[in-house]
Amino acid sequence: MQAVLEVSDLYISYRGSKMGVPPEWAVKDLNLKVREGEAFGFLGPNGAGKTTTMNVLLGFLPPTSGTAYLFGVDVRRPIARQRIGYLPEQTYYYRFLSAVELLRFYAGIFRIPRGETEARIARVLRLVDLEDAGDRAIRTYSKGMQQRVGLAQALINEPDLLILDEPTSGLDPLGRMKVREIIRRLKEEGKTVFFSSHELGEVETVCDRVVIMHRGELKAEGTVQELVSAYAGNLEKAFLEIIGSGV
Repeated sequence: MQAVLEVSDLYISYRGSKMGVPPEWAVKDLNLKVREGEAFGFLGPNGAGKTTTMNVLLGFLPPTSGTAYLFGVDVRRPIARQRIGYLPEQTYYYRFLSAVELLRFYAGIFRIPRGETEARIARVLRLVDLEDAGDRAIRTYSKGMQQRVGLAQALINEPDLLILDEPTSGLDPLGRMKVREIIRRLKEEGKTVFFSSHELGEVETVCDRVVIMHRGELKAEGTVQELVSAYAGNLEKAFLEIIGSGV
């Protein structure tokens, strides 16, 4: 299957605030491939290098060395991001806007023809179960509803790849369930979903493959079943053994 996302020999460093202190590595020698149609879990504790890697994929941060490609195009070229949708961990929107108004704004950014805009808005609101709340101001939304608005804006350009940074962060069990259902629907539509998460139970139910990062390095990779079988437990047990539960 085609590699939708490919990272080779990726190193990312950052400099400390003190003069003369050598740079530290946020990501070291990362290699991974995400195939078309996969739900791919990008796991690791805080500070593992997950968001930093995503920032390189999104063009927010240049790599120190190595390469990263989206659909075979170097991520340093803006056209590489033409077919992706992105949901950050923290969503910040004009809360006085309604979901429909917000999505019209993003449709304009993507230069979606006016004749298509309303149909796309209706479709993504239906997908994220907000069709009955689309005309309400975002400030009246719960945390889970705001997260689903974020998913809707990430989908308005009909991307082939979704990059989601902690999509269930701070959600209650019902909110996590709804996001999980949305990811499953996207998989059924043939979308590729690359996401980080601390909710290992969610990952275990929706992901085809996962990698586990720790201190900037890839420590394990495989299907959920492969990792669970290798560590004779569930994904949480495998995760803790791989990174060291006392760390």
